[in-house]
Amino acid sequence: MQDSDYPQQPVDEVHRHEIGNRTYLVADVEPLDVDGTRTVAVGTVLWLLAFVMLLPFYGRLADEDRTWWLWTCLAGFGLGIVGWDYCRRRRRRRQAAA
Repeated sequence: MQDSDYPQQPVDEVHRHEIGNRTYLVADVEPLDVDGTRTVAVGTVLWLLAFVMLLPFYGRLADEDRTWWLWTCLAGFGLGIVGWDYCRRRRRRRQAAA
């Protein structure tokens, strides 16, 4: 492919960094999730989903001495709730300061 096949970026938004024999082009873009609230919320929901999905298999998990899987999911959910609350509070403080 030639350079003409790629969409052209405005020159003022792209920075060129040369490190050793490599050249990196870095564009000025905003991060998608600055405060991490959505990321922590999704992770928390996934831990809860894993816990609920493992509940029907409690008997099999107990027979194979793997009930710790359930408690790991529950701990992940609990810590996720704490982290989500922390991220929400931090986002509110940053918005109030701006």
